[in-house]
Amino acid sequence: MRNPSPGSGAPPGRTGRPRSAAADAAILAATRDALVELGWSKLTMGDVSARAGVAKTTLYRRWAGKSELVVDAVAELFDSLELPDRGSLEADIEYVVLRFAELLRRPEARTALMAVVAESTRDEALRDRIRSAIVDRQKRLVVLGRERAQARGELPYEEDEAVADHTTDLIFDVIAGTVVHRALVSAEPVDEFWVANFTALLMHGLRGGPAAA
Repeated sequence: MRNPSPGSGAPPGRTGRPRSAAADAAILAATRDALVELGWSKLTMGDVSARAGVAKTTLYRRWAGKSELVVDAVAELFDSLELPDRGSLEADIEYVVLRFAELLRRPEARTALMAVVAESTRDEALRDRIRSAIVDRQKRLVVLGRERAQARGELPYEEDEAVADHTTDLIFDVIAGTVVHRALVSAEPVDEFWVANFTALLMHGLRGGPAAA
């Protein structure tokens, strides 16, 4: 998994004043607000700079264009997801799925994610940025959950690193793909009952029965 190092948002070799974390947060929040109000097609860097109260040149020193800016605005939301130790793998999965679904119900998260995914179908560089800034970073939750489950004896250790990485990818794809489809495509509720049944299916496979009502 390729986690970015702190401060990696600025291009290598660039000198000058250090970036302001407060300014970055204001810009990313303004981007999400503008996207909800204006939509992808009407959103401009000028809209964001005006809302954030910074010069447009400040934006371009940090982001090459709208696509990169919106991806980072989405990534900041997803970076808020955490996985506290709930005592079992099943409880950990249920917790993070519910928190993920709550995040997707927020208009700024839903609008921003759908916009960048749609735009990425025509832009390979944008797909790569989504993968590095969002997907690869969020796999940390799967890695953490598996390590805890292995320490508890709930899951076996995998000696082959390539196999372990493949398993991490698969678990992430199943959970993230299912929840995004349920919440944003089917527009069905991701409530505690659904999450319990989904987790039971994930834990026990198709031969396992659904969770009790």
